[in-house]
Amino acid sequence: MNLKHLFSRPTINSISRLNGRRPYPYIYRNIPTVSTTVSPCVHSPSNPDSALFQNSQYAKPIISFSRYIHFNTKLNDSGSDPEESEEDGAMNEFLSRFVWIMRRKLSEVYLDCDKKTIDGMLLIIVGKVVSEMEKGGLEQMLGAAATTPSQDFSEDLWKTVWEVSIEVLDDMQKAKKREKMKGFLQSEQVKEMYRFAGEVGIRGEMLRELRFKWAREKMEESEFYQSLEHLREEEARIQKEEDETGHKKSETMGEEAVGNDLVIGEEKPKVVSLPKRSGKIRYKIYGLDLFDPKWAEVADKIHETEEVIWPQEPKPISGKCKLVTERILSLKEEDNPSPLLAEWIELLQPNRIDWITLIDRLKEKNSRLYFKVAELVLEEESFQTNIRDYSKLIEAHAKENCLEDAERILKKMKEKGILPDILTFTLLVHMYSKVGNLERAKESFEYLRTQGFQPDVRLYNAMIIAYVNAGQPKPGESLMREMEARDMKPTEEIYMALLRSFAQRGDVAGAQRIATTMQFAGFQPSLESCTLLVEAFGQAGDPDQARSNFDYMIKVGHRPDDRCVACMIAAYEKKNLLDKALNLLLEMEKDGFEPGVATYGILVDWLGKLQLIDEAEHFLGKIAEEREFPPLNVHISLCDMYSRARAEKKALQALGVLEAKKEELGAEEFERVISGLIAGGFVQDAKRIHGLMEARGFAASEPLKVALMASQAVGRKRPTMRLSLIH
Repeated sequence: MNLKHLFSRPTINSISRLNGRRPYPYIYRNIPTVSTTVSPCVHSPSNPDSALFQNSQYAKPIISFSRYIHFNTKLNDSGSDPEESEEDGAMNEFLSRFVWIMRRKLSEVYLDCDKKTIDGMLLIIVGKVVSEMEKGGLEQMLGAAATTPSQDFSEDLWKTVWEVSIEVLDDMQKAKKREKMKGFLQSEQVKEMYRFAGEVGIRGEMLRELRFKWAREKMEESEFYQSLEHLREEEARIQKEEDETGHKKSETMGEEAVGNDLVIGEEKPKVVSLPKRSGKIRYKIYGLDLFDPKWAEVADKIHETEEVIWPQEPKPISGKCKLVTERILSLKEEDNPSPLLAEWIELLQPNRIDWITLIDRLKEKNSRLYFKVAELVLEEESFQTNIRDYSKLIEAHAKENCLEDAERILKKMKEKGILPDILTFTLLVHMYSKVGNLERAKESFEYLRTQGFQPDVRLYNAMIIAYVNAGQPKPGESLMREMEARDMKPTEEIYMALLRSFAQRGDVAGAQRIATTMQFAGFQPSLESCTLLVEAFGQAGDPDQARSNFDYMIKVGHRPDDRCVACMIAAYEKKNLLDKALNLLLEMEKDGFEPGVATYGILVDWLGKLQLIDEAEHFLGKIAEEREFPPLNVHISLCDMYSRARAEKKALQALGVLEAKKEELGAEEFERVISGLIAGGFVQDAKRIHGLMEARGFAASEPLKVALMASQAVGRKRPTMRLSLIH
């Protein structure tokens, strides 16, 4: 398109000679004065075209033009309608953008024209555009421009005006859409979804695209509802007009009817109308009556569920409250947090989420202080304490093996009138089983059963382990059978715990039952299970059956280790079959077996009972060569052997080690040590060890009591070992 033909040469000359005249004076009345701020990205102060009019003779309705301009419209009538102000603002923006583009196009074509001439051309074009817009608005002007050429402008110029106007409108709509988009990007719903996406691991460009997608969807939804609202308003307006028209028609018809009655006496026409609706419309979706009151309850429950799924955010902490929070987090375990907590409450007025945030931060930083603060928080009304808060604290204490603290929280819970639920009793069963308190574990377990609760696998496992630790494998086996009856498969660890407990007590029948059940459950015999069967027969005093299981283990492909061989030697020890034990060792050594600490320990014990001190000390030296500390049963054997041999110095050393490890001694070990001391004549030391035994809660057997009374009644003088007690 050649814009040089837009204006004729005389027209250009006449424009350049303009001096003092004001063509189209209505332009100045209809274009409001505009003060603008030019965006630096598109406008430079050095641009000579920044001012549209330099001639002071012209009124200056437009100071400068930019495609990105913010406007402050000054209206002549201060009391005008806001809708008119909005229209004037849109008009100003349109004209500013229009002039900016047209100036560039004219300057590109008329290179020999000065700025005043270009301004005159623009003034004529803008005047024409404004006059067309006054006739029917912007949209009507554009529609007419596309079909009807202007009589004042050439066809090319009018086409250019039309194209520039379309471009300006598109830019204005895009700018308006961008502004709306910015608002929706900062809406609470979009920010909430943005935070959630960040929490689940979405990052980078994908997160940014999702945010724009959600904002665009919200904007489209808002525009949809706005269009519905506009349709509703338009419908109401049309209905109102129809009602007014109908009312006027009815009045006219009534007047005509009255006139006709007077003249010809005709009958009045009957008015037919629809009956009025009474009551509310009842909506049904798929047969569901949505006006039923139960749907209101459903809506309330959904709202409550949403509050749980989308919890509130904690209050922002700043100023003095932040300083107090830091002081709370820096407290030591022995400090009292109550004063700082009171000050924190006064400053923040916390709700439940604020308390939870503080407690979580304490838990990460100082676990012991967390327990102290959490217990104090349970008393605060703003925390809204429930039963689950108590159970969580009880569980935390149970994991730390703090039985007294857990029971104190349980007591506070009952004092508040909150009865423990099934979950709390489940925690108690696990806690008491872990610490070995069988009676309390049984109470909690039976309470769950009385409440109709069916224990799960974890609860059964906890109770079975509690029975095993208490030395009662048979009740544990009963629970295992109950699990199998309920189609619950016990784990291999449970089978092995029961088998180990039966083996240590020499209960061959129980051990064999468990071993058979394991095979039916699909667990093949392992080296550990075979070793436990050998131990069970050995404890029961049946070395032949023990050897049979030992040989079977080798036959199925398991190579005996040091512990397994030690169990077989212990089985021979029960019957004092030393020759068979030595033959077994020789056979195993031929197969490449090397005895370890467990085997040497059994030999030291056996030879010590036979008072073969030199041979026992020989194997004791073998243990020292292994560079391992002798196990506890070796020290018991040495104390018994040296006491009976009345080797006071060596007995003193062995007894000192045992007193240092008195917490590891059981009733049988205490009785063996005391019996050895009595046999060696160390009565006072025997009485002292008996006192330690009673302090541990073990009762002496009748033979031991008789031996102690007999040793005191005889009154024979025995040497007493001077030994400092280790408490």
